[in-house]
Amino acid sequence: MTQELTGGPLLQSKAIDNTRIVREVDPRSSRDLLALLLLAAVLVGGLVLYGWPHLQVRQTPIETERMCRERERLVEENRKLRLEKSTLENLRRVESIATRQLGMQTPPPERLVVVEQPAPADPRARLARRDDGSGGRQ
Repeated sequence: MTQELTGGPLLQSKAIDNTRIVREVDPRSSRDLLALLLLAAVLVGGLVLYGWPHLQVRQTPIETERMCRERERLVEENRKLRLEKSTLENLRRVESIATRQLGMQTPPPERLVVVEQPAPADPRARLARRDDGSGGRQ
């Protein structure tokens, strides 16, 4: 009766063996994939080239503000270092350290030796030579 209702013989399942089927890669599919990847790379590259200047324009004020803060910090540090340098170069301070910590004393006047540097000669001046008749030989 079931055959009459369905309109045909009963369906039976067959075991199919697909072990001998070899799948071949279609060369067009790899070309299509390469073309799609190339198109995607071109689009992404275009977006990057379009967006890069806009990003730089937005970053410029931020970078300028950072550099201004850095400059102010460096100016303040420079001022502090100049003040410290002037403090360290104070001759009274150097003298007190020399006498108290290092045990140095001012020498008596007869042991003082004053060394003076001669003033530099004018570059346009010509120096005279002594001619003692030896012809420059000694």
